[in-house]
Amino acid sequence: MKQILNTLFVTTEGAYLKKEGETVIVKVKKEVKLQLPIHTINGIVCFGRVLCSPALLGFCGQRQVTISFLSPFGRFLARVTGPTTGNVLLRRAQYAMSDDPLVAGHVARSILLGKAGNCRASLQRFMRDHRDSESIDAIESTVKSLAGLINKIQRETDLQKLRGLEGLIARKYFTVLPLMVKSQKESFEFGSRSRRPPRDNFNALVSFIYTLVLHDLNSALETVGLDPQVGFLHRQRPGRPSLALDIMEEFRPWLADRLALSLINLQQIQASGFMQTESGGIVMDESTRKSVLVAYQKRKQETIRHPFIGETLQIGLLFFTQSLIFSRFIRGDLDGYAPFFWK
Repeated sequence: MKQILNTLFVTTEGAYLKKEGETVIVKVKKEVKLQLPIHTINGIVCFGRVLCSPALLGFCGQRQVTISFLSPFGRFLARVTGPTTGNVLLRRAQYAMSDDPLVAGHVARSILLGKAGNCRASLQRFMRDHRDSESIDAIESTVKSLAGLINKIQRETDLQKLRGLEGLIARKYFTVLPLMVKSQKESFEFGSRSRRPPRDNFNALVSFIYTLVLHDLNSALETVGLDPQVGFLHRQRPGRPSLALDIMEEFRPWLADRLALSLINLQQIQASGFMQTESGGIVMDESTRKSVLVAYQKRKQETIRHPFIGETLQIGLLFFTQSLIFSRFIRGDLDGYAPFFWK
């Protein structure tokens, strides 16, 4: 648990991945570019035209290393996993709890408290760091609004009403999120959340980071034996990782959004790295994607104290920690699911 297992991102068009002994080899134009022991890899993410040998697919399946295939611009296409881990009783309990409106409402409430609390904490951190900002009043007003919504969430268990509150939290938070962009404002100006496709540079950036977080949560949930598609807050649809999306709500504001803001404000990415497609959507070029991937991996190496278990962990381990906490709740070892609260 203390060893951080990294995700291997392959972004080079035409790359070929194969198995050699207990290692994964990455070749480009028949030249070996990288060779990694399988036990150091938690997952492999392939962007664009990247090929994997059948032997490697089987090898990764046996070792519970998930391989995900994304479009060149980060849209999820498919995932290859090995045999289902965990026991059938755990998943049956998960399905039963998800179908119970009362239980689902309690779980959704916990998840929403995590989301709202972390949105509020992220805005408060900005206020502490930028006391002289002209946007302080607007952000402070939103912080107070979120506090009121948290009080409402604590008294609510109806799923439909909770989903309505989730939408309200997101709208209030995204209204002031542009105010936290301190440099390159014209290039990364955005008015609201847009996706499939993203309509501006900022939405393209956060959508890409959300995809990375979702991949890691999918892998973590599979590892502990849970079904990522059977969620509580998000409605279940074929092919939709509802449980991974549920838990990701806790990670969006303090991990994904703050990473995006950091990349922009420190000018580690530039507007020139974004382009508009014929459909009007915005995508990143390969160089910008690589910069984001490197920053994401570095952020996962940073440490943070987990308030529930009382230990200091690398951020990359939080995906597994929250998945384990959720599985313990499903098994009945915990009275409820404890979301991660960022401080």
